[in-house]
Amino acid sequence: MYKFTEVAEFKYALSLDNHAEIMEALTAFCKEKEIYAGSVSGIGAVNEATLRFLDPATKKYVDKTFNEQMEITSLVGNISMKDGQPYLHIHITAGRSDYSCVGGHLLCARINGACELFVEDFFDGTLGREPDPETGINLYKF
Repeated sequence: MYKFTEVAEFKYALSLDNHAEIMEALTAFCKEKEIYAGSVSGIGAVNEATLRFLDPATKKYVDKTFNEQMEITSLVGNISMKDGQPYLHIHITAGRSDYSCVGGHLLCARINGACELFVEDFFDGTLGREPDPETGINLYKF
């Protein structure tokens, strides 16, 4: 699903396997390394991606799937813990063949080509999450 190396203390470079699902692979890596507080960044290419957009009026996410080859121009996010598991909050911007972009909260995406990520483990702790009734979002629990 992925290959990785530790490039500095608690900092990893990952190469996800072609056709892997990004969120699934990244979650598996975080479980393997027991990362519950950290950050993620990366680039790559996908041919299928489901993005989410939060409607603040309804406090519900609206999902949209894009089935086309796209370049990941930016993938950024954070890692925390919810219900004892790694919780990934990832945003993505993906470039289309006409040079327009789509972006939003990443629900899932299938790699078609490559995906290279950096993961930083904030080793000294965990960040928890809890639902915020005002926004409907799982926010950091300090």
